[in-house]
Amino acid sequence: RELNTEAMVIHFLPDCLGKYMLNLPEAYLLPKLFEKAKSGMVINGTAKEKLVKLMRSAIDATNLDRIIILLSILKTLAETDEYSTIVTSKNTFYQSNESETLRINKICNYTLSNYKKDITLEEVANLSNLSVTSFCRYFKLMTKKTFYDFLIEIRVSHACRFLIENKLPTEMICFDCGFNNVSNFYRHFKKVTGMTPLDYKRKYLN
Repeated sequence: RELNTEAMVIHFLPDCLGKYMLNLPEAYLLPKLFEKAKSGMVINGTAKEKLVKLMRSAIDATNLDRIIILLSILKTLAETDEYSTIVTSKNTFYQSNESETLRINKICNYTLSNYKKDITLEEVANLSNLSVTSFCRYFKLMTKKTFYDFLIEIRVSHACRFLIENKLPTEMICFDCGFNNVSNFYRHFKKVTGMTPLDYKRKYLN
């Protein structure tokens, strides 16, 4: 029997709000949250319901509202005790050191700034001071996905935002988000979101 599932993903870096934020006394729960998350967290109960609403509200939010929602999500995750861990040993997941965290952050920031361009594996491998083969292995180990899949997800997430803003035709959004042809855009968009760009726009605008 097929199950109807929906995935919502929010990409962010731990220091996305400033490298000093985690050192604030008011943010003392966040490092603890990131440590717990290394074992994977399954959220239950009222916390789950609250998080679903917050994540859905992030779709239509813009500017500062998106930051406020992200903080609300982190606050809910940090304060809840309605969760279970996916694994019992933190060694199940790869443990990165500070230099590797800086490296992956550099890659992610570069991708977020240049997703509209044709980013090659050689380009990001050089940025990481790795060979292409080593980079592909490293990125998959750190993120559990290929760099190409990550790039596509970034492009599709921006396309989703443009579709909801409803200011540009779909064909223009396709090229503005880094896709080189419309058929590729439609194929990748449906693979990531489970629906066509038109269906996505109708769902969130109607």
